[in-house]
Amino acid sequence: MQEYIQRNIDVELLEWKNNPMRKPLLLRGARQVGKSSAVRHFGKEFKYFAEVNFERHKAVKTFFQGDIDIRLIAQKIAKYINVPIEEGETLLFLDEIQECPEAIMALRFFKEDYPGLHVIAAGSLLEFTLQELPTYGVGRIHTLFMYPMTFDEFLKANDENGLIDMKGQADSRHPLDDAFHEKLVEYFRIYLLVGGMPEAVLAWIKTHDFNQCSRVQEDIILTYDDDFSKYKKRVSPDLLRTTMRGICHQPGEKITFKQISADYRSSQIREAVRLLTLAGLTTPVVATSGTGIPLDAEANEKNMKILFLDSGLLLTVLQLEGNLAQHLIEQIMTGNPQELVNKGGLVEMVAGLEILRNKPCVQRQRMFYWEKSGNSIAEIDYLDIFNLKVTPIEIKSGTQGGMKSLWLFMREKHLTEAIRCSFENFGEFCYTDSQADNAVRHITIVPLYALENLQKMKYGKVWLQETFSNKNM
Repeated sequence: MQEYIQRNIDVELLEWKNNPMRKPLLLRGARQVGKSSAVRHFGKEFKYFAEVNFERHKAVKTFFQGDIDIRLIAQKIAKYINVPIEEGETLLFLDEIQECPEAIMALRFFKEDYPGLHVIAAGSLLEFTLQELPTYGVGRIHTLFMYPMTFDEFLKANDENGLIDMKGQADSRHPLDDAFHEKLVEYFRIYLLVGGMPEAVLAWIKTHDFNQCSRVQEDIILTYDDDFSKYKKRVSPDLLRTTMRGICHQPGEKITFKQISADYRSSQIREAVRLLTLAGLTTPVVATSGTGIPLDAEANEKNMKILFLDSGLLLTVLQLEGNLAQHLIEQIMTGNPQELVNKGGLVEMVAGLEILRNKPCVQRQRMFYWEKSGNSIAEIDYLDIFNLKVTPIEIKSGTQGGMKSLWLFMREKHLTEAIRCSFENFGEFCYTDSQADNAVRHITIVPLYALENLQKMKYGKVWLQETFSNKNM
């Protein structure tokens, strides 16, 4: 039975290995998303793999004190762990590097003084340490961000490469056969429950028992709870726990701080959200006018929705408080797809996570949505950029009449292209807007299980023929 599950970042690591302009690599992401496992698996590409864990090998910290001689430090590490460190032959992995800030600051010198050595660093709660350092070599260190598993990675783990190939070839003019479509919908239901944390996915592969997955997820949540005590200089651990649970109660919704807790000020909860985001547990989706590029030029940081790290963990947080998750679980397992999309904020959240995780991992990505208040409230779930144009993305299943917010947004911004994501098959339709001189709106339907197709189209890896056609160019 497999113990390592293939990850998208494996390809990025191989590209980094073979890049003659390679820099030391800093791998960033929340605890237990699979950073260390990915690096250890990658280490098989080398003759030697030298791993230092600063939590376990505390004495190694002393090697980075005083004057920095990188080649001498490498020699000391080689002797200490009894693994040869040679240029082009060894991968040096510095894990839990947040425990040794001097080592973080020394990373840049590997590029300058030992450029032939492959060096990767990673750590838990790394972002907090980075914030406290005056500098750590920006421009001389390469960064990759890692997240829980995407739906495609989940399919790979379940040995469903054929399904990945089929949906990768589909588009709005060439939908999938019903048999493939229905199978993918059912896998996506399972993915909503299991989530993308590697250990939980491995439990599913081994047992096909949701209870086993829940036990893994409970352990992960307890680990995060334990981590909160490490933030106590910045904010109360109880506040962090309260905020995390409050966020989990509002998936897909604009965050209302008063609903999170009446015992803390809004400014305190906002700071807790910032720290949870630094820890990689949450991702803000910020309101913006959506008038033009870049989207953050007119963003309003006071209004936001928040994506929690993982759907399986979110359900576990709710279950730990009683039976609050039971309705969601029943809806995922037995509800019809249309109801699940239109009434389930969890599905909207997971769609956002899919969009986020399939973006380039070389930088921290920002997420945006649009809202309009007044006599009637309108909202577009996500905004992104396609073909250098603002593009609305609606997570909705149903008829044209149920898309009033979308028509309003497109009318105001003079847009002709939009995306609807649901449990429908691939497709498209046009809508003639009688309130805007009969302007024609073209809507591309992308199944929730195929959101990776969107990013492939956006970043040039695949061109979905005739989707987002050149009719308006």
